[in-house]
Order: sequence, then C-alpha cells, then structure tokens
Amino acid sequence: MKNKPWIALCLTSVLLAGPLMAADSPEAKNGAQSKEEAVQQQVDDRATHEREKIIQEAISAVSRTNNAIRALDKGDKDQALEELAIVIGKLELITSAYPELALAPLDVQLITHDLAGSVEEVKKAIAKARDLLDDGRVQDARLLLRDLASEVVIRTVNVPLATYPDAIKAIVPLIKDGKVQEAKAALVTALSTLVVVDHVVPLPVLRAEAALADAKVLANNADRKPEEAKKLAELLSLTRAQLQLAEVLGYGEKDAFKPFYEDIAAIRKATGSGGTEQDLFDSLKERFKALKEKL
Repeated sequence: MKNKPWIALCLTSVLLAGPLMAADSPEAKNGAQSKEEAVQQQVDDRATHEREKIIQEAISAVSRTNNAIRALDKGDKDQALEELAIVIGKLELITSAYPELALAPLDVQLITHDLAGSVEEVKKAIAKARDLLDDGRVQDARLLLRDLASEVVIRTVNVPLATYPDAIKAIVPLIKDGKVQEAKAALVTALSTLVVVDHVVPLPVLRAEAALADAKVLANNADRKPEEAKKLAELLSLTRAQLQLAEVLGYGEKDAFKPFYEDIAAIRKATGSGGTEQDLFDSLKERFKALKEKL
C-alpha cells in the first residue's frame, strides 16, 4: 500500500511541535524518539483502519453475491441486479483506491497442529513411512505422515480482484436476458474462485526462539547463582532440541540449522564459565529472523 500525502504532513507537524532544545542533548533525542514513535503509531493505526475497511467491503461484496443468488431463487431479477450492482461498486472502489492489491481478504483462520513426539519418535515414523512407500502402501504412509506437523496455519480467504469483478459483470446480461439458471450457476462458480492462502508458522521454531530469549536474560547476569546457571543450560538445551525437531519435520533445509547449533554450542561453552556472550545471542536472533522469513 502506497504512502498517503497526509502521512508526510503529519510527520512534519509532530516533529516540529514542542519547545526548542539543543539537537544533541539527551532531552532532544528522547523527545524526538518519543514523537517519532507517536507518529509511527498514528501511521500504524491508520493502516489498520484501512485494512479493516478493505476487509469489510470485500465481505460485504461476497455477502451481496449470495443475496443475488437467493433473489434469483425467488424469481426477483430486479433485486438480484441491484445486489450485483452493489457488489461491482464495492469491488471497483477497492481496486481504484488500491490498484496494486491483487487479493482482498475476507476471513482469517488459525489452525493449529501440535506434535507431542520427540525427535527420535519422528525419525522412526519417517523411516516407517519410507518402508511403507517402498512396499507400495501409499495410503498407509499417508496416514502416518499426516500427523508429522507442529505448526500454526494462518489461513486467509481472499477475493481475487483481477477476476471476480469481471465475472460478476458478465453475469448481469444473463439476468437481463432471463437466463436465470445460467446466471445462478455463474454466480456459484464466481464464489468458488475465492483464493485461500496458507501461511505456515512452525511451532518448534517459535518455541526455540522463546527459550533463547529467556536464556539471554539469564546470561546477561555475569554473577549467576548455581540455580540460574542450571536454568540457563536447560534453556539452551531446549532451544537446540526444538530446532532439531523443526529440522527433522522439514521446516527448513538441513544446512540452515547448522549455524544455529554452532552458535548454541559456543554460547554453552562461554556461559558455562561465567561469560555472557550477548553478541552470539544477537547473532542467533538475526538467524531466527532470516529463517522465519524463508519459511
């Protein structure tokens, strides 16, 4: 979504507000940072508002499409045409305001698949599935493999703006010509073209990242108590174990995980003798960011 002119004006007005201070003073820097955060919050709020408007318009358009089908069922062609005119108007409003937008979101669903097994259990299941495939028992292998997932699926249902409005426009002449059954079939077909997009978020990667964040807090204290040192070691082990689970489940290529294990081993060695190794923690944080972007 392209920036709107009001964003630049808002930024200028907010940054110029307030008393004058020396540019290099801590007060000036803190004040500028605070104002920039306020500006960013306004931008984010505006973007959220715009996204919500798009979603509501798209939902309304699909709802009106269903209304048109019901109107045709009752033999009310005028009502059907009125509903479709509203559909076309809403979608054209979206495409004219956001020409770069290919999909207008209708609904977002969260689907969770969690796995309670260990790395070794997963490896055994994969080996068993390979044996079944070698024996030609594809469906048995499929049943075994379907549970080998630990993830949250963010599923978005979208209206394809490149095709949906044109499909609706093409149905209008059918209704005017009295071809009601053809029009109803075409409307059902148009509804079936809604695009479903799944974004997979691996839970082991998220859990490893969370464990590492807790470990960093403990490692930051060079005067750790024995119980804190023990907890730190446990968190590092948990981070590695979750990454191994992500690897064996296929959330990323094998080579992508090797640097993680090397950094964790270096952190374990350094923190075992009282070090903090914040640089390595920061490096791992960036590795997690890169891994998630690839996934």
